[in-house]
Amino acid sequence: MFDAIRKYTARFRSSSPGEAPGTPARRAHNLFEAAAVYVAARAEDDQDRTDEATTWVSPEALSFGVSELACRAVVTLARERGQSPRTVARDLMGLPPA
Repeated sequence: MFDAIRKYTARFRSSSPGEAPGTPARRAHNLFEAAAVYVAARAEDDQDRTDEATTWVSPEALSFGVSELACRAVVTLARERGQSPRTVARDLMGLPPA
């Protein structure tokens, strides 16, 4: 009897709620993946891909991911150019040197 209960409960632990048997599992996207796809799609003017990326995570998580991506990009460019992150950020935004 306990074997039957274990097998029954094991089915619930191994599948997600509302998922029909035989349905292909949909992979969850993390916020950094969503941010990378979103920013790349915006740069390439790909509205369909931009819209898709916005459905992967909450707007708050996407905003955080985009902000983190921007910080990492500025730091990387600053290292490559031998400049400060502030100088690089201002240059990327088209602002005069401070």
